[in-house]
Amino acid sequence: MTAGAPAAVRLSRAAVAGAFALCAVAAFPAAHAQGDAKRGEYLAKAGGCIACHTEERKGAVPYAGGRALNTPFGTFYGPNLTPHPDAGIGRWTEADFFRAMREGKRPDGANYFPAFPYPSFTKIADRDLSDLWAYLRTLPPSPRANQAHDLRFPFGWRLLVSAWNWLYFSPGPYTPDPQATPAVNRGAYLVQALGHCSECHTPRNFLGGPVRERYLAGGEGPDGKRIPNLTPTRLEKWSDAELKEFLTLGLTPDGDVAAEAMAEVIRDTTSQLTPADLDALVAYLRSLPPAPEAPRRTAARSDPPRELGRAADVSGRRQREEPLALGLRDR
Repeated sequence: MTAGAPAAVRLSRAAVAGAFALCAVAAFPAAHAQGDAKRGEYLAKAGGCIACHTEERKGAVPYAGGRALNTPFGTFYGPNLTPHPDAGIGRWTEADFFRAMREGKRPDGANYFPAFPYPSFTKIADRDLSDLWAYLRTLPPSPRANQAHDLRFPFGWRLLVSAWNWLYFSPGPYTPDPQATPAVNRGAYLVQALGHCSECHTPRNFLGGPVRERYLAGGEGPDGKRIPNLTPTRLEKWSDAELKEFLTLGLTPDGDVAAEAMAEVIRDTTSQLTPADLDALVAYLRSLPPAPEAPRRTAARSDPPRELGRAADVSGRRQREEPLALGLRDR
């Protein structure tokens, strides 16, 4: 070897190391970019997070948990999402949050129950998850302890969720439809991922799994209340302006008002959407294939004009009397 060879070798190694470091630095921001808390606040509204994670009582601390969710499997209680180190998620890492939302796993690796709608949240984009995480970290810590779920045997066994996941859960972020317009793709993302509308508006089988051929087609819940059909079969009766007025003000074309859970959705979620996002949501719903109304399982009764707001929850919240699966997540 010549006298100049070691220097050349060192120079080559330095170049390779420098290139590797440059690639690592370039890749790091994409995976671990600092979240935008202000944008995350908007995303939390679009996702309806406050509903399942705030008690139904005057003066309840937002996101401190305690909301009861009654299902055929038992009662679940929304957990504390504030950054309290013991009562909330203050000891979580961002990776823990991503794993919960994307995979339905707790920090200790155990399954969450699918009434925590991770089958929808798995579709949320990485940037949006980072922004949501940043927003949750800004919340005032609350010491409110989480309440244990009250489930019927054997639905409290988290191991059973593995089988449910194998049947019904497909992890991974939303993939835009190349044949759809940007507005329809944005609306699909809002409905399928952030808004998790399918959690209420898609019928469930006896295992709590979605009946996919009835996507967003509604039906009748176990309590007899109608869950509205969001496909054009029903919505074609309303103009875009009427539908947007309902989603922002809660007023139906005949002058009635939204009732029960839907009024909460409108107040906290759909009325908070930007005009562009509201337009996109409507565009996506208009693009769905029409699905026939499900037959009633109970005796015929009049169809009240406020039905769209009765058992419905456009962002998939507490009106989950249908078998959603095996419960709402806890810590």
